[in-house]
Amino acid sequence: MSKARIPDCPLARTVETIGHWWTLEILHEVFDGCTGFESIRRNLALSADVLAERMDHLTAKGLLESEAGAEDSGDREYRPTARGRALRPLILVMAAYGNHQLAPEDRSLVLVDVETGVAADPVVVDRLTGRPLDTADFAFARGPKAGTAIAARYPQIPERH
Repeated sequence: MSKARIPDCPLARTVETIGHWWTLEILHEVFDGCTGFESIRRNLALSADVLAERMDHLTAKGLLESEAGAEDSGDREYRPTARGRALRPLILVMAAYGNHQLAPEDRSLVLVDVETGVAADPVVVDRLTGRPLDTADFAFARGPKAGTAIAARYPQIPERH
């Protein structure tokens, strides 16, 4: 992985955290309840060596943790850490974006409300107000620790109460 050109950019930090495309694929498996090494290996059609290397990588990055006690990696169970769980909304929105490119009858995987079976359409909203963030009402502004590249490009918008 190459380093970000603008090290204080939050998008670059996210890409560095995710790293490889398979990070999201493995996390998706674990979020769906497929937590055993062998189950993940079968579902993703990977060799045990490749998956072991990837799981070690995700564990070292603090995205997954393994259950203590399993001697053989094939018996090991994994669960997302808080840092890993924080990526679930990103995965949901990315899947929705991919589905928006397809007609409803051509979608192979759909996020649904478990109780009603109704398809969900995830959106990103402000936690405080519940307002959707994908409008012109929201824009990036530089933060207090912005480096020169960020400060030159983005305004400082004072917080209003």
